[in-house]
Amino acid sequence: MKILFIGDIVGEPGRSAVQSILPRLRDEHALDFVIANGENSAGGNGITPSIAGELFSAGVDVITSGDHLWDQKAVLELLEREPRFLRPLNYPRVCPGRGANVYQVRHLPPVGVMNLQGRVFMPPMEHPFLAADDELNRLREHTKIIFVDFHAEATSEKIAFGRYVDGRVSAVVGTHTHVQTADEQILPNGTAYLSDAGFTGPHDGCLGREIEPVLKKFLTGMPTRFEVARNNVKLHGALIRVDDATGKATSIQRVSEAM
Repeated sequence: MKILFIGDIVGEPGRSAVQSILPRLRDEHALDFVIANGENSAGGNGITPSIAGELFSAGVDVITSGDHLWDQKAVLELLEREPRFLRPLNYPRVCPGRGANVYQVRHLPPVGVMNLQGRVFMPPMEHPFLAADDELNRLREHTKIIFVDFHAEATSEKIAFGRYVDGRVSAVVGTHTHVQTADEQILPNGTAYLSDAGFTGPHDGCLGREIEPVLKKFLTGMPTRFEVARNNVKLHGALIRVDDATGKATSIQRVSEAM
């Protein structure tokens, strides 16, 4: 199975990149399953049902999220009604929505997808490693192919988690920093790993935002609205090949495609 993961989609430029580039990538790589982190897809802050619909129509099968989950009030509708939209699993259990699910597309083997959020330099959350344990037992009753979006700041936490679940999941790909790392690898027990997939959107700014407001924030400390940048739009992500019979990854490669 060939799985494409698309890094954090930022604003309208990021959505346009998905709509423009994803169909070509599907054809070029004969993709079977597409996952995208959409937590910044609504003007750089959160996601709405209509925007999720755009991404599904463009060919995304599952949308993950992270710490910007609650930025748009309309997200509650997605959490309550859309099984293809995931929030971090280690949010308190009273929160609406789900943090993992198993998906069946066409004639292909089922795919488990899990969304987790780190705790280092991030808001307080339940322990992601421990939250993953019970859920992995449930997912593995239905499929051997399991993908994890680990939304976290610290590379050390991401790497540690990858080692913790090595051999129990097919892939762990990090999100949140918007900077694509160059450490793609297959871990000893068959899990594909990448610390951060990067982001999908305008790369002429500062992590997808206009430069001047970001500089003002750093120079003055004053509250500043960060508008989404516009130019040098790229789709970042990772392409993972998984053995259907074992759920082990056989390859991982970074993706960086310009519009």
